[in-house]
Amino acid sequence: MNLNHRIAVFTAGASGIGRATTETLAAGGATVCIGDIAMDKGEAVAADIRKSGGKAEFLQVDMTNADSIRSFAAGVLQRLGRVDILVNGAGWGKTAPFLEGDDGFWEKVINLNFIGPMRLTKALLAQMFERKSGRIINVSSDAGRVGSLGETVYSGAKAGLIGFTKSLAREGARYNVTVNCVCPGPTDTPLMAAVPEKIREAFIKAIPMRRFGQPVEVAAAIAFFAGPHTDYITGQVLSVSGGLTMAG
Repeated sequence: MNLNHRIAVFTAGASGIGRATTETLAAGGATVCIGDIAMDKGEAVAADIRKSGGKAEFLQVDMTNADSIRSFAAGVLQRLGRVDILVNGAGWGKTAPFLEGDDGFWEKVINLNFIGPMRLTKALLAQMFERKSGRIINVSSDAGRVGSLGETVYSGAKAGLIGFTKSLAREGARYNVTVNCVCPGPTDTPLMAAVPEKIREAFIKAIPMRRFGQPVEVAAAIAFFAGPHTDYITGQVLSVSGGLTMAG
């Protein structure tokens, strides 16, 4: 994968799928800008990539805060001049019955998983349209494709991101900007580690491959959409779930 001279931005790039993807893109030659709310972790990931010979830097962003997103986008363009690849990787949820949720929880989940990515995309999209070049990859979830017990609001937000992907792909096509979506299934990340053990065991039993996915396996799917051979692929949704969801 040759990403030389490409500039990639990844939100939530400090751990899990985000870290695996930023390392993969940097190994392919891209200059990577890591956006995350966790400053220490983000700086550490960027430093590790640089130590390995890659190009990376960190800018803090809170994807639930509109002002923070605008500041982040402006900082990216000021430092790097443009964005060739945008990966909206931020996501968070909590397993609980729908009736136990309150407005504050709903708003955090929806802002982080859906509205935040839309805000950042809008802030960086115009320069892609002007240059008639760009790749946008949204990281949704199989919960958004088929639903997930105890993750109703999260599933709704991620489903919104899928619809956003398909619609924006239609708008972006005439400008040579592709928009695609990767939907991880149960993956061995810090978010999964917080899921109750009973639910984790149920997931493994339900997955045909009988294991959780690894962050690097999701990173490979993201890198595919970001790579040089997918100019004619847009509006697509790719599940990385070990066969857990095969329809829809």
